[in-house]
Amino acid sequence: MNLNLYGHDGKWLMVDCGVSFDEPLIPAYRGGSCGAQKFRVVAPDPQFIVQHKERLAGLVITHAHEDHVGAVPYLWRKLGCPVYTTPFTAEVLRRKLAREGLAGRIPIVEVREGANLKIGPFAVQWLAITHSLPEPFALFIQTSAGNVLHTADWKIDAQPITGKGFNPSTYKQLANQSVLALVGDSTNATKSGFSVSERTCYDGLLATIKPLSGRVVVGCFGSNIARLISLARIAHETGRYLALFGRALQNMYSIARQQLLWPTELAVIDAAHIGYLLPREVLVVATGSQGESRAALHRLSMDAHPNLELEKGDTVVFSSIVIPGNEKAVEALKERFGKKQIEVIHSESWHLPIHASGHPCAEELKLMYSWVRPKIAIPVHGEAEHLAAHAQIAKASGVKRHFIGQNGDLYRLAPQAGIRRQQVKVGRLPVQQGSRDN
Repeated sequence: MNLNLYGHDGKWLMVDCGVSFDEPLIPAYRGGSCGAQKFRVVAPDPQFIVQHKERLAGLVITHAHEDHVGAVPYLWRKLGCPVYTTPFTAEVLRRKLAREGLAGRIPIVEVREGANLKIGPFAVQWLAITHSLPEPFALFIQTSAGNVLHTADWKIDAQPITGKGFNPSTYKQLANQSVLALVGDSTNATKSGFSVSERTCYDGLLATIKPLSGRVVVGCFGSNIARLISLARIAHETGRYLALFGRALQNMYSIARQQLLWPTELAVIDAAHIGYLLPREVLVVATGSQGESRAALHRLSMDAHPNLELEKGDTVVFSSIVIPGNEKAVEALKERFGKKQIEVIHSESWHLPIHASGHPCAEELKLMYSWVRPKIAIPVHGEAEHLAAHAQIAKASGVKRHFIGQNGDLYRLAPQAGIRRQQVKVGRLPVQQGSRDN
């Protein structure tokens, strides 16, 4: 649940404001117990900046994933600042705000690739990057004390399905602008090589689905518009009809159409009609790839979905990874399908690439450091082992200083670089205790 604060010249710039799901209020690394109560939706406690909100110049959202934008409807009343983001993310945010009764009440400034805006004492430039949804951006934050590259979530993808491919020249030119620090994604730092392209994932899914004769249900993350477009193309090429099970998927599809990101030739049928088709004509994308108890995949495994019942000869494809902490729930889901003699194919054990991570592996991190050449590396995103692996990559790439910290630590970048432990009290807030929107 990302929430970052950059301080300079008496002002603060917030970057991202996200949520996490099914989490306790005290995480394990803070001494939380395994049996602690979990809340459906949890946000970071913004009490520090709320106490200084007159010094908050603005909030920048890098992209539309829940862990970067999902807390805005719950926390904005405490912040009261303008929100800066791109058109796709702005539309995702507006729909969230409407559900919370905040439609039209929050000043949202839409920006586009290459934009350079002055937000208080910060000059912020939006740099195009590739991830797993439309319009992801890194931020180049310039101040009189030094410049910072905040990568947010990213990967190198030459064929991302949606948007333009990764352009190295955007980042090579930063080496001439004296980058003080790179604050970067560590999620896949422990993995060697390069992340899989969305185009390669499309090829793997097509090769997997094409020979199947029964119904096919694909579980994937609802925000992955590129994956949805790939599956719509596969449905067209294999003579199947595509339906979406789950409100999150249907909402993202609606936004993609509204933003003219969805190819007009690719049809999606009403989910209520899919049950009347022959098995070989059915391709469904469903929420719940992490075993969520209220999601579409769970209901299908329990024969409790109103629009479709699976049977022997059908296949469930997990075009996703198992997020740490969800292993038991996913395994239970797979076992229920297995007992019904439904074939289960999971990306982590399948011989073809049917899932593509949105985060950089080790070789991608090395390339980024060779292009940008920052003076300081600050690994973020991930657990302790990921941060440590990222720091070692930075060191091997010639970055002499790197700081590894925890939530609440203060990274001082200039004039004297260092890290001060636990300077800000941090925590978690339960912002929704009911069912998750699946």
